[in-house]
Amino acid sequence: MVTVNEDVQCAPGGAQTCGEPALCDDGTIMTISTFIVNGEVVDQGSSCPVDVGPVQPPAVTPGIVSAAFRRLSLPASKLQVQPPNGRTLVNFDTNFYTHNGEFTRTVTLLGRRVELRIWPARYGWRFGDGQQRWTTTPGDRYPHLEVTHRYLREGRVSPSVDTTYAARFRVGGGPWRDVNGTVTIPGSPQALRVVTARPVLVGG
Repeated sequence: MVTVNEDVQCAPGGAQTCGEPALCDDGTIMTISTFIVNGEVVDQGSSCPVDVGPVQPPAVTPGIVSAAFRRLSLPASKLQVQPPNGRTLVNFDTNFYTHNGEFTRTVTLLGRRVELRIWPARYGWRFGDGQQRWTTTPGDRYPHLEVTHRYLREGRVSPSVDTTYAARFRVGGGPWRDVNGTVTIPGSPQALRVVTARPVLVGG
């Protein structure tokens, strides 16, 4: 018969006598293991708790950051229209643009400081007559006509611009990594009236 006897203070028949317990380096009591075969001690060993090191903080994963990114309050882009004053002409290159750029946000996730670098990745231009267009640029003011649209009939329309944001992140000053997914923020419609130009005779 083989018996294993574990005693945190001493092992019968072993080198460790009963009395003051043996201690490990961290101050905990050493465990003495004695192997007994047919009543005779054939082996003896000792062990201490395994040092697993300091407890690591929970990891901030890309999925956690992506979910936080979707919950952020991101700004809508303000649409600018030329000609100004809410009027344009039929069959005229109406110019659209907006002002938007990169910015940063800092959040705390699982007790860690996470920095987000956010920028507009593309713009969705809705012209109010059923037509739309996507670009990666915010357009520009006259005479740099980058985003234009021609209305084919008179009437009132409500153009707007949606902004799709992308981001990168870093945890505690570490390396930058891409955030999974994007977030699209719809813009507020602007009132625009499309009219036909009528010739006016002016006397000399």
